[in-house]
Amino acid sequence: MSNKIDKAAFKGIFVPILTPVDDSGAIDERRLRAQTDYVIEHGVDGILAFGSNSEFYMFEDDEMIEATRWIIDQAAGRVPVMFGIGHIRTSRASALARRASDLDIDAISVLQPMFIVPTAEALYHHFSAIAHAVPDTAMFIYNNPGRAGYAVPIPVITRLAHEIDSIVGIKDSSGNITDLQELIRQNRDIGFRVFAGKDTIVYLSLSAGAAGSVCSTANMYPELVCGIYDKFVAGDLSGALEDQFTLNPIRLSQDAASFPAATKDMARLMGMDVGSVIPPTEATTGPALEHMKRTMREAGYLK
Repeated sequence: MSNKIDKAAFKGIFVPILTPVDDSGAIDERRLRAQTDYVIEHGVDGILAFGSNSEFYMFEDDEMIEATRWIIDQAAGRVPVMFGIGHIRTSRASALARRASDLDIDAISVLQPMFIVPTAEALYHHFSAIAHAVPDTAMFIYNNPGRAGYAVPIPVITRLAHEIDSIVGIKDSSGNITDLQELIRQNRDIGFRVFAGKDTIVYLSLSAGAAGSVCSTANMYPELVCGIYDKFVAGDLSGALEDQFTLNPIRLSQDAASFPAATKDMARLMGMDVGSVIPPTEATTGPALEHMKRTMREAGYLK
């Protein structure tokens, strides 16, 4: 059964944890448990199971549910655990949400439907149906216009936030700091938890009043990424900004690679045992890989 809704638990740096697989493409329990320990022991404030960089779109529901059990067991209450849902069809997303809510999770994170472009009213009905399917489970909206092809309109998000108590926050991966600030402003009366989904704007989002960020780079550089948040809330603004400036060239170097290969590529370059990406995605090679290596060297992460 999902944990009691506690908005205050959702703050800081959450990591969309990498999903290690073996040579057959099956999720590797041992390596997933090891990655769970690694990010927690190095400072993350929460874990998102099966976010975009977790390659949720490559796995069956049964695989994701079983792997999330392993993550929850390994986390052992040390940090909150969210479960990502990306199904297009409302009934399938609702069914997966019900299965996830039977686990000891802290929240679900629901991506807007990909490929199709629903109306604003249809999006409202989609998210509200999923929330009503699991009324005792906290829910985050996941707005990723870069992958879905359109943004969830701010009025829809604000309406959902004010009308459905279990919709407690959003991961906004638009990278649009004005929109992110509007989400904070329009929903600050209810303590809506706004998280930036772009690693390059952690500092800016905190300055605007965000509760935290969901950062894929925290898989490999957890102390650096968490340092942005930890130093900011401690009042060390110059230190937080310096950490952000150290991170940004590394993160931006990933853009020349095929999504989501770069995250696992960087992890392997650092000697982390995370397995390969899942076909049809392939490992980064050539100039894109060399550029990533160069930025990692300049930041002191490679010799």
